[in-house]
Amino acid sequence: MPGAYASPSAIPDDPASVDLGIPTARGIKRFEPIELPRDPGRDLPTTTSLPALPALAPQPKAPPSLVRPLNALILKARLGKDGPEIPGDLVWRLFSPNPAPDGKLPVIAVAKGGEAMFDVPPGDYLLHVGYGRAGMTKRIQFTGQLTHEMVAIEAGGLRLHATSADDHLIEDKLTFDVYAQATDEQDRQLIASDIKPGVVVRLNAGDYHIISHFGDVNAVVRADVRVEAARITDATLAHHAAELTLKLVREHGGEALADTAWSITSDQGDLIRESVGAFASMVLEEGGYIITAKNRDRIFQRPFQVTAGKDSEVEVLTSDLIDADSPEGGTGD
Repeated sequence: MPGAYASPSAIPDDPASVDLGIPTARGIKRFEPIELPRDPGRDLPTTTSLPALPALAPQPKAPPSLVRPLNALILKARLGKDGPEIPGDLVWRLFSPNPAPDGKLPVIAVAKGGEAMFDVPPGDYLLHVGYGRAGMTKRIQFTGQLTHEMVAIEAGGLRLHATSADDHLIEDKLTFDVYAQATDEQDRQLIASDIKPGVVVRLNAGDYHIISHFGDVNAVVRADVRVEAARITDATLAHHAAELTLKLVREHGGEALADTAWSITSDQGDLIRESVGAFASMVLEEGGYIITAKNRDRIFQRPFQVTAGKDSEVEVLTSDLIDADSPEGGTGD
């Protein structure tokens, strides 16, 4: 779509492939919290609610394979059906499929790492394995005998960037929010927020809606991106904005006057931002604005045109007085 582009890259050739679980000497990274699916299985009651996370029923660390219990359930995961095995950063949870009186599924056991070993009684369980903000849920039928099972997580990575008007990559004052796709914007579920540029976010394969914030005022762009399983997708959004630094001075190049209150309105009169201080700095979307400064009950004002990619220091002069009853330039010492 205009203003954004995305390109998937195969994990084995990508230097950030470690973020999706390819073995590496760098070791295990910190896992991120996830939410369990609302509907883990069609044969479960729709009123069933899973317990708040994290829930912990510690399991013993897996012993060497030769001395493992003969009744253990051992689980591993891979990226997609034919993808590589995930060596770490997994959170495994076994639930009873039968809701408790409070309507929640009881947590039977929890394990962390690339491999999970559960020493549990024979029976049916609901397994959820989380990988960053990706995950999957399936039923497990455990006979009570030593069982090895490999599960597939249809997950990929999303790495986000943004550019200014001259295609220069933006790093500072830039964040991204990732939402699940939905036909109605009000129904979109927030998946991840305040993501920094260049960070790989693990997500289930599928379509997502991205909102990029440059600064914290009105420089916002959106894009729809598809994440593919076992790949890292790079998406770059284009901002049309610039950073302004405002100051009230008696003459061009003069010292900024302290205790100045600022308000920025669009050229249609809509209030955009208010600030107080000798210097006011903000990122604004390209367009026309009215800059108003108030100092010692006197009001000064000037129009300004923001040009995308052109950062500016904007001086409002005390000669820009709009209070006709006050002497020209009269902020006083």
